Amino acid sequence: MMKLLNLPARSGDRPRTGPSVPHVQLSQRSPDEIREQLKQWMSTELPSTEIRPSEIAEPRSIAFFLAGGAVPPRGAVLLPPRLIAEFAHIHVDGSLHLALSHEDQRELIDQGWGERHPLYSPTINVVMLYGPRTVEELEVAKGVVAASYRYATGRTL
Repeated sequence: MMKLLNLPARSGDRPRTGPSVPHVQLSQRSPDEIREQLKQWMSTELPSTEIRPSEIAEPRSIAFFLAGGAVPPRGAVLLPPRLIAEFAHIHVDGSLHLALSHEDQRELIDQGWGERHPLYSPTINVVMLYGPRTVEELEVAKGVVAASYRYATGRTL
């Protein structure tokens, strides 16, 4: 898989997150208006996806699935439990869990934008993207979601 991200360093300290399941962001939560803008963008700019309740996230999370029985490209591992359908979900705190290529995961973590899920393993490909706090961070979040979409579908937005 090719690397898609080119992230700037995230400013400030990393937020506190829950150490286990449910893995949520406990500090530096995304402001309501920024979170709503991200949800709106995701709802309109990710073609050939379906929005449904998540199969694994806390209730009230909004999840994005491949539509119409589509399958991810060879080698892509999406979110549990099926590993082939749900590729991202956004929590009520504004953080997201998503599937990314290993190269993009490393950059996300190295640049301070996210962390691995506590249950992360070779078969559980889930990373957290911290909720965007500003309009500038919202643009970074869109780029990360676009990378997850590309990883899940093989198509660039």
